Amino acid sequence: MPNIQNQNDDIPVYLFVGFLEGGKTKFIQETMEDKRFNNGERTLLLVCEEGIEEYDMSSWPSKNVVIRTIEEQEDFNEDNLKAILKESGATRVVLEYNGMWTIQDMFENLPIEWAVYQAMCFVDANTFLNYNQNMRSLVVDKINVSELVVFNRFNTKTMDNVEFHKIVRGVSRRTQIAYETTDGEVAYDDIQDPLPFDITKDEFTIEDQDYALFYRDIMEEPDKYQGKTITFRAAAARDPKFPKGVFAAGRHVMTCCVEDIQYCWLVAEWEKAEMLENRQWIRVTGKINIQRHKLYKGKGPVLQVQAVVLTEAPEQEVATFY
Repeated sequence: MPNIQNQNDDIPVYLFVGFLEGGKTKFIQETMEDKRFNNGERTLLLVCEEGIEEYDMSSWPSKNVVIRTIEEQEDFNEDNLKAILKESGATRVVLEYNGMWTIQDMFENLPIEWAVYQAMCFVDANTFLNYNQNMRSLVVDKINVSELVVFNRFNTKTMDNVEFHKIVRGVSRRTQIAYETTDGEVAYDDIQDPLPFDITKDEFTIEDQDYALFYRDIMEEPDKYQGKTITFRAAAARDPKFPKGVFAAGRHVMTCCVEDIQYCWLVAEWEKAEMLENRQWIRVTGKINIQRHKLYKGKGPVLQVQAVVLTEAPEQEVATFY
């Protein structure tokens, strides 16, 4: 998935995701009523999901806003989006995205010059647990891209914020969480999520059940692992295209369902890399160095291998967040 960008010559996109009646329209309405945001800049408000609430421009400090609707997913394509933007004359986009469409489809169809500056997810707390149980992949899809998840209509007397917190944290540790309660108050989640290993130590071991959490964390905040020596069990992988002395050390990880299982790996440098076979289980120890590497197509955590020991597969070969 492309990274959220921030380039001066791009068209900034403010992305609002979530499911029907989750509160997207209400929040966008309030945002457009704020003159600090709606300060006269020509804005395209692109609506891909129409709920009960409608936009009321009468209270907006600037009316320099063009509202367009895309109802069919097939119409959410690069050519159409470019045409709509050109016709609107806008220099930025506020996008209310359809909750049943995937974020991957969105990124694949956005014009290359459209850059997502900010992404927020809005959810009706009354229906969230049901969505999570029955459409987990779509829930993960929306949370994974969002900087903030807002649970609207949260009843502090009948709902347990820990349950909601765990679901979000099962997808992302960086996403902030807010609860807009039924009495109109807004509270931010302050539940601490200590890692299951001591990141303050120079050397530590990643247990089998913690690999998914470790991998997500090192990819989200790689710099804090700089210089750390770690040991973990991994399935080795080699590819003829890899440079000499390089192999992949990782495991298959499932975020929400079987369909999304992916091999999540680190670049590992070892002079005996060519001795390893694909899918060979090893216990590997090495020091992390955050550096540019062509297999990352940029900077990433490179494991400078110190020791490799052949081992058996873990009891649960596919790592999960639970």
